[in-house]
Amino acid sequence: MNKKIKTAEVEHLIDALLCLKTKEECYNFLEDLCTVNELLSLSQRFEVATMLREHKTYLEIAKKTGASTATISRVNRSLNYGSDGYELIFARLAKKDDRETENGQY
Repeated sequence: MNKKIKTAEVEHLIDALLCLKTKEECYNFLEDLCTVNELLSLSQRFEVATMLREHKTYLEIAKKTGASTATISRVNRSLNYGSDGYELIFARLAKKDDRETENGQY
């Protein structure tokens, strides 16, 4: 983990995020915490990461998400050389999708 972000304030934020239990709670907290543009930027980066994992080209990603090539490059660098946070989430989302498919929720 990057030592620059491991502060008491960031830890307090993480504790708050871990308290959330539903999508509605997440929406409400993030709406209060972030500006609309900040939240859209975060979701854009996550979409970029998803598309990079699907081996989409920078051009395809930029066209679909509106992300700049600089943003796409930063996300790509995180995917390749980061702390594996994206990979953890992708793995957990895949397991969740598998469980929902098995339970006939799709």
